[in-house]
Amino acid sequence: HVRGGGEMGRTWYESAKYSHKARTFTDFIDCANALINLKWTASDKLSIEGRSAGGLLVGAVVNMAPNLFKAAVAGVPFVDVMNTMSDPSIPLTTGEWEEWGNPNVEQGYQDMLKYSPYDNIGAQDYPAMFVSSGLYDPRVAYWEPAKWVAKLRHHKTDNNPILLKMDLSAGHFSASDRYRYFWERSLELCFILDQLKCLKNKEEQQM
Repeated sequence: HVRGGGEMGRTWYESAKYSHKARTFTDFIDCANALINLKWTASDKLSIEGRSAGGLLVGAVVNMAPNLFKAAVAGVPFVDVMNTMSDPSIPLTTGEWEEWGNPNVEQGYQDMLKYSPYDNIGAQDYPAMFVSSGLYDPRVAYWEPAKWVAKLRHHKTDNNPILLKMDLSAGHFSASDRYRYFWERSLELCFILDQLKCLKNKEEQQM
């Protein structure tokens, strides 16, 4: 279990808050390494996905262990932690101080700066990434994933694609229509399957 959830009890949850939030990300990386060590998969066959705060998890681990994953999908990702958590006018911000800490306090600022995905982008290889956002998202404003993608493209040292899908009519929860949801989900899955070399064109199928 990745710490931050309540699956292993309250102490487990509390042990990954505030100054210890990074344990959430190192747990995730340890789980990925365990799958590889058990030979259930390999790094070139391993994809990850997270949405909203789970997108922060994706953003943090691709900074910390970029070569561990082949592809990543981040939906409406909360990646500009420092700016968003410093602005109490944004919905949910003040309530989330109980989970992440308050960056307007020195210790909280230093803790968040260590893992904020946007602030820790480096000149290194990154996995292929598919990032989605909604123009009318009140929780994770569209400029968070947009500027995150722009900075990743500027600094990364590989040729892997980093795609941004901006829905110009949706908010945080994307499409409410069932068939629209199926279409959006198919884009994400097709991206993953393509990156994992699981798709074949007609010529390859006939061979």
